[in-house]
Amino acid sequence: MTMASPFTLSGCSSECKARYGQLATLHGTVTTPVFMPVGTQATVKAMTPRDLVEAGAQIILGNTYHLYIRPGHERIRALGGLHRFMHWQRPILTDSGGFQIFSLQELATITEEGAAFRSHLDGSRLFLSPESAVQVQEALGADIMMALDTCIPYPAGRDETIAATAMTARWARRCRAAQSETGQHLFGIVQGGMYPDLRVEAIEQLVEIGFDGYALGGLSVGEPKELMYELLAVADRLPADRARYLMGVGTPEDLVEGVYHGLDMFDCVMPTRNARNGMLFTSRGRLVIKNACFQQDQRPVDETCGCYACRHFSRAYLRHLFQSREILAYQLNTIHNLHYYCTLMAAMREAIREDRFLAFRRAFYQQRAEPSAEDQVEPEESP
Repeated sequence: MTMASPFTLSGCSSECKARYGQLATLHGTVTTPVFMPVGTQATVKAMTPRDLVEAGAQIILGNTYHLYIRPGHERIRALGGLHRFMHWQRPILTDSGGFQIFSLQELATITEEGAAFRSHLDGSRLFLSPESAVQVQEALGADIMMALDTCIPYPAGRDETIAATAMTARWARRCRAAQSETGQHLFGIVQGGMYPDLRVEAIEQLVEIGFDGYALGGLSVGEPKELMYELLAVADRLPADRARYLMGVGTPEDLVEGVYHGLDMFDCVMPTRNARNGMLFTSRGRLVIKNACFQQDQRPVDETCGCYACRHFSRAYLRHLFQSREILAYQLNTIHNLHYYCTLMAAMREAIREDRFLAFRRAFYQQRAEPSAEDQVEPEESP
């Protein structure tokens, strides 16, 4: 199916698959490649919308499953939609809930019709079909909606993977048929497990249906990192004129490798979850703020960072807050981590525009390979 694309490809690296562009939505245009902070329940934990804007967030992610259960999509619709409800006027993408149903599979039964499950809150019986997943997301007012998919565990046999991937394709067709003319975008999700040929087949099926964008799902589910990076090569089979979204991934290294392979959009709970656990991302690696070596350290978390936390507070103070379990610790740590992620994406966009992405990638790993002793960070290895 041929349709106008909301994505404009502005340029590509001459050295690799990295690219940049613009994705137009009802609530503004997103410049890619982009990282989307996760706001599962209509909030990015520990962050106000103002904090998110200052961190550089262009678009955030909400979750259909959780908002369907509480407070309910009809209530959110009655209150003016998700943007008004959470006072966020920039774009929002909502995950369809497939991964959450998969994660709570002891409470769910998946059939051709959809997923019957019990609420993890009160045990009430609920049902989500491909059609209702779209209807819920339309009620929420998401700028970008995701088709309902069937997630595949790792490891999974070929026969199991074939069956689940085929169901995702059938559900995708039903989602597309259920979509209303609201101006909201609908993305299809590529499954196929760890089998490259099955992922290529899934791409062909989804492209035949026709979506506003395409996502690679079912990665970072326990497979070796090397295998995940190998599977990113299938992104080259996706239409060049559509946004490409790598779901639920990941570390700063994952983002760099994803962009290297031509992906445009990313999301992960890692920067916010790790912030609440006291792990901070820096240009030289990961820093664990609770370590005793920081109790008299007057430096900021990262001397190259311009976030609010780094401009005003020392490692010693952040360690004190975290050790004291002060709420401010979680807020400042999250501000820093999300600023780091958004700044990393901005640096990659600039490197692609200036056609020096491979040099950027080399410098990224070199800087993390040999951190100075006083930094007390954990370096990452280049893939």
